[in-house]
Amino acid sequence: MTVARAATVQYENVQEIEHVYPLVRSQKQLDRVISEIEKAPGIVLYTLVDEEIANRLEQKCRELGAPFVNILDPVFAVFQSYLNVTQTHRIGGQHELDAEYFKRMEAINYTMMHDDGQIWDDLESADIVLLGISRTSKTPTCIYLANRGIKAANVPLVPGIPLPDHVKKLEKPMIVGLIASAERIQQIRRNRVLSLNSEGYNDTYVDRKEISQEITMTRRLCSEQSWPLIDVTRRSVEETAAEILSLFRDFKSDQTNAQNV
Repeated sequence: MTVARAATVQYENVQEIEHVYPLVRSQKQLDRVISEIEKAPGIVLYTLVDEEIANRLEQKCRELGAPFVNILDPVFAVFQSYLNVTQTHRIGGQHELDAEYFKRMEAINYTMMHDDGQIWDDLESADIVLLGISRTSKTPTCIYLANRGIKAANVPLVPGIPLPDHVKKLEKPMIVGLIASAERIQQIRRNRVLSLNSEGYNDTYVDRKEISQEITMTRRLCSEQSWPLIDVTRRSVEETAAEILSLFRDFKSDQTNAQNV
């Protein structure tokens, strides 16, 4: 899906319609997929490992004139050439419940429980704590990190409410501040208010001057505490997470070196 989406955005004025069929492992499951392709032919990208099922899909695509690409073929070719080993055609191996899977699940559970400052008393067990004012992508960034096995919590910075001292004293987790431009935050907040049809927000929530003061407050706090600060204005969640993970690797390395001294 990621390959398909990365490709389609390169073509202007093209509106894609995506059909996804996960875990196709039998001829019966393939029957449904073929039926759908017959109803709405298009480019078929697949990652089937079972040769018999893959050959049948390709044959049907040829009959329908539907272009098809096995996304894994060039990857397998490189692996086989470099490793000089035979492919096992092992189906669904990436979905097995290994230690990494349970680590991700634990991280996701932790992150959901510690979203938006819901639980404060065990932040020391987090890997990463994100701080930021409202609408700086704290939650989606934490969830993205959790899907990579990182226990990430996020704490909102609210004007007039000081950050609890015990957050400033955290030792194990890396703390990172997130900011964005006042224009960007104002736009997102206005859209948020409109989408909720809410009258519960006061004018200061979307006031440009107030937002600028909130950003200044975040900058000052991170500077005082020597916490890294990331501007997410022009970053996707993936780009923000990549920067955080880079900082985290350095952070863990520094912690290890300090312990060895």
